[in-house]
Amino acid sequence: MKNFFRKVAFGIGPTEKIPTDPLNWATSQIKDKIPEFSYTGKIYTEKELRKLYGKWIYQDRKVLRKKFKKDKKGYKNAKNKVRDETGQKFWRNLEIAIRHKEATIGNSPVLAKLWYFWGNHFTISEKDSLAEYTTGAYQRETIRANMNQTFEKLAYEATIAWSMIHHLDNGQNVGPKSEDARAEWRRRKKEPATINENHARELLELHTVSPNSGYTQENINELALVMTGWAPDDSKWKKQLETADVKFQRKFHEPGKKFFWGKEYPKGKKGLSSAIKFLANHPSCREFIAYKLCRYLITDYPTKEMTDPIVKAWEKNDGYLPEVHKAAIEVAFNFNDKHNKFQTPENWWLQMGRMTDAKWPPSDDKFDNYKTGYGPDPYQAKPHRFMKDMGHHPYLSQQPNGYSDLAEDWMSPELLIRRLLYARQGYINLKPDNKNNEFYEKVVNNNFDNPGNIMNILNKKQKPIDKHILLFNLPEVLRA
Repeated sequence: MKNFFRKVAFGIGPTEKIPTDPLNWATSQIKDKIPEFSYTGKIYTEKELRKLYGKWIYQDRKVLRKKFKKDKKGYKNAKNKVRDETGQKFWRNLEIAIRHKEATIGNSPVLAKLWYFWGNHFTISEKDSLAEYTTGAYQRETIRANMNQTFEKLAYEATIAWSMIHHLDNGQNVGPKSEDARAEWRRRKKEPATINENHARELLELHTVSPNSGYTQENINELALVMTGWAPDDSKWKKQLETADVKFQRKFHEPGKKFFWGKEYPKGKKGLSSAIKFLANHPSCREFIAYKLCRYLITDYPTKEMTDPIVKAWEKNDGYLPEVHKAAIEVAFNFNDKHNKFQTPENWWLQMGRMTDAKWPPSDDKFDNYKTGYGPDPYQAKPHRFMKDMGHHPYLSQQPNGYSDLAEDWMSPELLIRRLLYARQGYINLKPDNKNNEFYEKVVNNNFDNPGNIMNILNKKQKPIDKHILLFNLPEVLRA
């Protein structure tokens, strides 16, 4: 039963008491109020970070291009200085540190694991330098902050979030008959204004009803028309359009009645909220999300027996996520002894961190003393580098559907070798007093129902570092 603590969270630390009621331990972490972050340093808002990006891309660099017009080396050095002053390479490390602290030392590790699920579901990839500043803030301010709302609310906020609008190009989604179309939008490119269906497609396919619902290309086009108008504030067109706040702008919006999936929707701003309400309450959406939750927590191939209780909780509570989460946790508890789940690299790494009380992420003071004019120091650079090397950087997914959670996608020889290498790094992160045999006995007793068998295997290794590497690459640890 102890693997349940790793299935829905990241295990039990060496100084933590083993819960006598595992199910209550897990569900009690799901509350109506989202707790404050465990990270105690300054946490920057998305607006603050977008402002820094504006300085990096729009102000200083523009000046520098003129100043060093005939001096390529001088321009490069000056540009790198601005990059460091605005923290371009620093923020991505800070955001991972904030994220990981919730798993390794936070009081609500179950909530953290569910946060990572929703962040991957509504994924944003750092596809350009702008995203290096804002992807983590989106995960904090949009995803985690709305996990105590209904799915409808979470989906709506994610859809109109600045990062999502930017990521899926809805700023380029302009009604062909809109006021701006008549004013020859895109005149610089000499292109007619048209819809961009990218965001609408992903909203249907990946975020809500899935292809199982039977939507058509016509439905995608209809939804794209409903979504016209949601774009960065074009009053800053000539200055910093890319970093401007997202707002509904009627002049980009397709006028007249809108029909989507056989229903009429109000024109203007209310059209999108009405469409998301329909999608969030569609049976295919409930089934799709329930299946994904079970696949994330329990097994690669969930059954209807697993998904039905989650669907029923969704229906009973109008998609209120805390109740949906509790239902998923209870299903994981009920099927705990029948199925185990191969851990993705990030979850595996954080499991190792919590189970061993390792010094991960680097302490808050390492990040709270960032000095402008310099790039991240070796400690500050670790989170980004470690996650990238393990192939599971949470903000660098190359696909709009996020990272796979299927075992077959993480069991290549190369990726398994990386775990051996990073298990060694995990040992380095241990506190000096914990590098002994007694410590590993405590770790094993806290997290496994068969501690004797595992210790017999570990005791074949004499050095603590070898015990550590072996332990965190045993099948019992790779799966939960």
